[in-house]
Amino acid sequence: MIRLEGITKSFGHPVLKGVSLEVPENSLYGLIGPGASGKSVILKIITGLLRPDSGSVHVADKNVLAMGDLELQEFRRQIGMLFQNNALFDFMTVTDNIAFPLRRLFDLPDDEVLRRVEERLECVSLPGFGHRMPSGLSGGQKKRVGVARATISRAPIVLYDEPAAGLDPVTSQKIFELLRHEQQTSGATVLMVSSDLERMLTVTDYVGMMYRGQLIFQGTTEEAKASSDPYVHQFVHGLPEGPL
Repeated sequence: MIRLEGITKSFGHPVLKGVSLEVPENSLYGLIGPGASGKSVILKIITGLLRPDSGSVHVADKNVLAMGDLELQEFRRQIGMLFQNNALFDFMTVTDNIAFPLRRLFDLPDDEVLRRVEERLECVSLPGFGHRMPSGLSGGQKKRVGVARATISRAPIVLYDEPAAGLDPVTSQKIFELLRHEQQTSGATVLMVSSDLERMLTVTDYVGMMYRGQLIFQGTTEEAKASSDPYVHQFVHGLPEGPL
């Protein structure tokens, strides 16, 4: 479970204003809202990459804000993350990109690392792509490589930041279906930030909506779709006019 309580964060101006958020264990939670509403900042706070100005952060019953550097390093072994821009290393092959978390965080024999890479490539429908360089991949293929890297360590917690950004609708739907399949197969607790609501809401269990630094809604996906809150209703249903 991921639990944030009363989180505030400012960068010269308030970005998060008392956010309390809870992601149930073994669920897929979608965090939505307009741009610059604090969604990506929340992901960085959960991983300990940013410290909030106030509030508490608990992940799997561990107090993230009380951790020292060594504890944070060990804690991050339990988290997989897909960054918004994929963050693939241009100078590494697909195999080396996917293997990077295992080689950095774990002491595994190389044959075991390569076995897991091949397994991940099969799972994301990219068998035989290990020798390729990122420059030779399409946008959708890069996302799939990013998913493979985020899940290769079999982390119980996975964070996705805009996993379908820049993709066409068909490829975007395939990515979300892949993420749902991965979550159901692994039983991981997943928190996902995405602007592609139409497709993301086909795979989520729960939804939270950020607006002007505050969490104004939290509930099941069906509750989000049925919400009478004008901000939530407009955003979820993509209405062109309204309070936003």
